[in-house]
Amino acid sequence: MESFLVAVVVASMPLLFATLGELLSEKAGNLNLGVEGMMLMGAVIGFRVGLATNSPILAVLAALLAGAFGAAMFAFLTVSLRANQVVTGLTLTIFGSGFAGLVGRDVVGVPLSLQLRNSFDAIPIPLLSKIPVIGKPLFDQDILVYFGFACVILILLYFKKTRIGLNTRAVGENAAAADASGINVNLYKYLNITAGGALCGLGGAYMTLVTIPVWQQDVVAGRGWIAVALVIFASWRPVKAWLGALLFGALSILGYRLQAMGISLSQYLVDMIPYIATILVVIVSTYKNRKEDLPPADLSNPYFREER
Repeated sequence: MESFLVAVVVASMPLLFATLGELLSEKAGNLNLGVEGMMLMGAVIGFRVGLATNSPILAVLAALLAGAFGAAMFAFLTVSLRANQVVTGLTLTIFGSGFAGLVGRDVVGVPLSLQLRNSFDAIPIPLLSKIPVIGKPLFDQDILVYFGFACVILILLYFKKTRIGLNTRAVGENAAAADASGINVNLYKYLNITAGGALCGLGGAYMTLVTIPVWQQDVVAGRGWIAVALVIFASWRPVKAWLGALLFGALSILGYRLQAMGISLSQYLVDMIPYIATILVVIVSTYKNRKEDLPPADLSNPYFREER
């Protein structure tokens, strides 16, 4: 059981980073469907930099910058030029897929060095890692898992306890009213969209640096779309986003666990499980009626100051 929980936490991390990144963007009022593309950009750039430098720090920073670059393009088109957010997000996904294919075409199947892989070994926290059942899953993980946990707490505090976070929520709820009260709407949108893209890039890089330290095409495999659904499932709340990521992380490795127990299932059926769950989550989420479970009121609405 303990080993399964450890694997669930590891499997959930790409989804957690991507979900938190999309949550930041949507809280500022912009629906970015380019999560898959930003994850792929972060995955390939992080892998290439890690392969070239053997530096885990440079690899992670490169992945963050790659995701942020993709998000900045989206922000420029949708905030400054007021392009359609859905179309722009889909275009970003297509761009990211082509970008990853081009940049990674000559390193398919090439593994990272043992030195770099060892940089992401588990770091047990004294005493806490010895707690029965939850000790190893939560307190005997690699540094990026701890960073993911920290992001959940920091983003929660950001929206609940900081003036910048409260202003971001105001922009997402009513950009015109926020602008009238002196908040720089475009600045807040750019900052949150770009920061969200950086987290999406890190989510993709987690797969190529930690989970599967070998480059392969389409390594993200639809997790970006699951992350978009998880934002809805989580009702735009960081803690629920983490719980949702854990749930889908468990579903993604359930097939391997069943096979280890001697239960034979079709691999095609196993691969379908997370996506069937995604559809069910979206359907169930449409029945939310409580105000706190609803999306930001100005989500996906372009803001043009002269139209106030």
